[in-house]
Amino acid sequence: MDEEKRVIIGGIDIPFMDLVVLLIKLALASIPAMIVIFGFIALMSTVFGGVFNLFMFKM
Repeated sequence: MDEEKRVIIGGIDIPFMDLVVLLIKLALASIPAMIVIFGFIALMSTVFGGVFNLFMFKM
């Protein structure tokens, strides 16, 4: 079961325009993902900011 398996990739033949289209789709798909991540971080900072503000004593 401790047999080592190897994979050798000899070459990848992707036409240039197909690669350009793939990278453009990847860039466009990352925009909504970043909006969701930013919203989650904003929500967490608001929640934790409010919780930490409860424990701060004002003199």
